[in-house]
Amino acid sequence: MSVGLLLVTHNAVGAELLAAATAVLGRCPLQAEALGIGPDDERDRMTDLAAVMAARLDRGDGLLVLTDLYGSTPANIAGSLSQKHRTRILTGVNLAMLVRVLNYARLGLDELADKALSGGRDAVMLSPEPETRDPARPRN
Repeated sequence: MSVGLLLVTHNAVGAELLAAATAVLGRCPLQAEALGIGPDDERDRMTDLAAVMAARLDRGDGLLVLTDLYGSTPANIAGSLSQKHRTRILTGVNLAMLVRVLNYARLGLDELADKALSGGRDAVMLSPEPETRDPARPRN
């Protein structure tokens, strides 16, 4: 068995991230699905759909749920899944986080959540300025 992966995001953000990560790796080693929440979607209906998806993905080793924005409707829907499933929920999903998760698919739920967190956090950085910058231009 392995951990299931569910992305619950605004619109198609999760589906696009999952497609991109799968393309980067050439495969998706986890049972994974994405649920997009649109501005006109009824919250109760989407909560029920998330529960159905979670039940399909959770094969006994738990469910890692990635969402985009803490406190948002998708994050709140993701939070409701912990009532019936052993979950770890992370907000701020990005491509680096998702690729890290898929690269460590063999790990248990807690370890996979740690990898996701470090992968997402460590990938956020300020790119250095190009060496060809104008020396007469002051730095801010």
